[in-house]
Amino acid sequence: QVTLWLKKIYEDLPIPEYEVNERTVDILHDVMECNEERDRDVSLLIEDMKQQAAEYEAETEYWEDVLREGLGLSPESLSEEAATDLNDLVQSAMTLEVKDTSLTSFFCAINNMSSELYETKSKNREMELKLNSIQKKVTSARMMEMRLQEDINKLEESQKTENAKMESRSKNMKFLERKSEDLKIRIKDSEAKLIAEGLDQSLTHEALVKFSE
Repeated sequence: QVTLWLKKIYEDLPIPEYEVNERTVDILHDVMECNEERDRDVSLLIEDMKQQAAEYEAETEYWEDVLREGLGLSPESLSEEAATDLNDLVQSAMTLEVKDTSLTSFFCAINNMSSELYETKSKNREMELKLNSIQKKVTSARMMEMRLQEDINKLEESQKTENAKMESRSKNMKFLERKSEDLKIRIKDSEAKLIAEGLDQSLTHEALVKFSE
């Protein structure tokens, strides 16, 4: 069954190769059944539409005979204005999708379309309100983003200035530390020279500091 169905589907084209086993055959069989069921549904729908078309054609012929034989009216005998009005009537009926051209059908169809139009307008108004609300939120978010960016820029500038100050202080501190070390070395050298020349130990800087404490 599956093989015959595949040949029917691909007609003159070669059937694509596939692994033949129980699972693949079962899957293809399920697809085949769905496809055949859909084809049957489509065939029934086509037959129904053909039957409706035949009924409409028969009814059209009937009314054409009534108008032609009973009233002597035919599309050819209508004036240009009457033909235009009749065409407008037909187009309106097709647009409104009414079952006939009676005033009742037209009024019902117009009322339905008016209701749909009102619902559509109501939905449009709701969408506009939501859109306006979203736009306000987006605008507010953008303003906040701009303010945050300005604060970030100010903070970065302030940080750069502070970093420059810290770097300057660090350089000054290193300079003072080197200067202090240099002075200590000079003092020690001077004291060593003075001691070597017979200076009293109690008069050295270190002794004087201890004595002061």
